[in-house]
Amino acid sequence: MTAAIPFANTYARLPERFFAEVPPTPVAAPRLIRVNRDLADLLGIDPDWLAGPEGVAVLSGNRVPEGAEPLAMAYAGHQFGNRVPQLGDGRAILLGEVVGRDGVRRDIQLKGAGPTPFSRRGDGRAALGPVLREYVVSEAMAALGIPTTRALAAVLTGDSVMRETVLPGAVLTRVATSHIRVGTFQFFAMRGDLDGVRALADHVIGRHDPDLAEAPDPYRALLARVVARQADLVARWLLVGFIHGVMNTDNCAVSGETIDFGPCAFLDAYDPAAVFSAIDEYGRYAYGNQPGILHWNLTRLAEAMLPLLAPETEDGIAVAQDVLAAFGPRFEASYYAGLRAKLGLTTVQDGDGDLARALLETMGANRADFTLTFRRLGDAALSAEGDAAVAALFDDPAAYGAWATRWRARLAAEPVDSAIRRAAMNRVNPAFIPRNHRIEAVIEAAIARDDFAPFHDLVTVLANPYDDQPAFAAYAEPPQAHERVLRTFCGT
Repeated sequence: MTAAIPFANTYARLPERFFAEVPPTPVAAPRLIRVNRDLADLLGIDPDWLAGPEGVAVLSGNRVPEGAEPLAMAYAGHQFGNRVPQLGDGRAILLGEVVGRDGVRRDIQLKGAGPTPFSRRGDGRAALGPVLREYVVSEAMAALGIPTTRALAAVLTGDSVMRETVLPGAVLTRVATSHIRVGTFQFFAMRGDLDGVRALADHVIGRHDPDLAEAPDPYRALLARVVARQADLVARWLLVGFIHGVMNTDNCAVSGETIDFGPCAFLDAYDPAAVFSAIDEYGRYAYGNQPGILHWNLTRLAEAMLPLLAPETEDGIAVAQDVLAAFGPRFEASYYAGLRAKLGLTTVQDGDGDLARALLETMGANRADFTLTFRRLGDAALSAEGDAAVAALFDDPAAYGAWATRWRARLAAEPVDSAIRRAAMNRVNPAFIPRNHRIEAVIEAAIARDDFAPFHDLVTVLANPYDDQPAFAAYAEPPQAHERVLRTFCGT
């Protein structure tokens, strides 16, 4: 272990048009909020050094560490379906890459580190609230076992930022296996820069999918790999009630990691039409729309890659259509396998999908809490005495009872010990999620009172989402009527 960050950069070796070299802008009075010590250790960085004065200077952008090559990445995208030829990192600066103790290469990026050539008249800064939200939710997603970017640290800057009002400024240090997006491919494709598209695809293969380099058609194989990753990812989002909120193509990582947590939220009561993002006025990115939107985004990726798929456009379209056709079956398989596990089913039988959909429809009609319903089903699977706690979540408890009769008949077809079944269900049905009202309480305490104890407590609870944690039982409860969060906001 060494105090230095062991940078081993590759993206900075790509042609100059892939990025803009830009250092972080120093801040007035950086103050550490939290260091993710386990992640620092994984990256080969001494967490004590990172939490000390030199480390905080790096995390705030006041010091560029040895080996770093700060840059803002260029990308384009479709935002709410609208084509935008140039976006790029407007408030994020990639310091460089490290190869962790697990052999995985990851980016280290400062989010909120000051203006870049892509800032589009923005200040390049981040307010404290969005930094805390991303730290909480990204680390919760990691603990839930969902591919995601991670939070290495959060610091206050000592400067204020102006949004709707004056707010404390902060910087998040984000870690990702890469920050390459569908929109990165679009940046070059929209310019007719085939060499750029090819160089980017080769970089992605070398970084994420080196086994594809020897494939008969590596670019087709790459597209297929990204399609599969994204199909699995969105299925896992739905299985925990996650709503990304701003699924533009520039927020869709080819690595298959969840990226950018601006107006994200989690379901309380199950509702496939649920929308929290204040900027999603027409519900484009509603909970139930997310699989279709991922397919739409991947179609944009395929369009950007067309010249790599075949020499003639029509042939490339045929290849792309064939690859994209795999998205639906892959998503369905992943999603319904997850639902079977959540229901305690270990075998596949005809009618399992109907059984799962019937529960979801009943939950929606009765405003049942998504997370608690599935968690309490574990107790109901152990003994019928657990039914009362599940039924209590439904406006009409009898509606659950009617469904439970079908469920128990299905469980009886499997020779699985009830205690084993319950344990397996509790491994896939979390007790704790980052509930929206809890996140808002964390942000309010930090901004209004400079009190970060609620933030640290919430991060601690969410690090073990599948454990009961009796001391923190209140964190599992849905919000009271006056606590409900109806809108979430992007941090820009």
